[in-house]
Amino acid sequence: PQERPQHDHEGGAGRAGGGAADGVHPHEGMGVGDEREAAMRIMGLDFGSKTVGVAVSDSLLITAQGLEIIRREREDKLRRTLARIEELILEYEVEEIVLGLPKNMNATEGVRVELTEEFREKLERRTGLPVVMWDERLTTVAADKAMIEAGIRRERRKDYVDKIAAALILQGYLDRRSHGQTEKED
Repeated sequence: PQERPQHDHEGGAGRAGGGAADGVHPHEGMGVGDEREAAMRIMGLDFGSKTVGVAVSDSLLITAQGLEIIRREREDKLRRTLARIEELILEYEVEEIVLGLPKNMNATEGVRVELTEEFREKLERRTGLPVVMWDERLTTVAADKAMIEAGIRRERRKDYVDKIAAALILQGYLDRRSHGQTEKED
């Protein structure tokens, strides 16, 4: 039997019976049917001009945790960014992606929205996963506020802001989903 990946912090919560240990399914401890459903994770992304903040949900779809910030040299260089996202999707068994939609404060859509839509199309083509757009207005402000409250020095905040913003985007989606409303509001 193969060992579970180290990223499973829940200690197997929601995985009663079944799995590689008892020979039900030989693929890295993943069960079938209801067990597979219980292990689903969702990825949240905050797409910026030179960075992508990445967050992932727990397997119960209750909480979002910031994972990392993927950096690139130029805005138009996405090959390595997409490859890293694919690696994380496999590692965390992600089945859905939530991508922050950077609308202007007055709800209009600018150049960043167009670039984000193009990124969405590339993500869907490359990963084959559904990508849900989620209004990200004020997530960077909220991330900054959280870092100030946590005592993170101004010069260090840029090292965390995109990852925290991705977690806030994903948490908003998870909260709405848990209340039976998965459609984004305008």
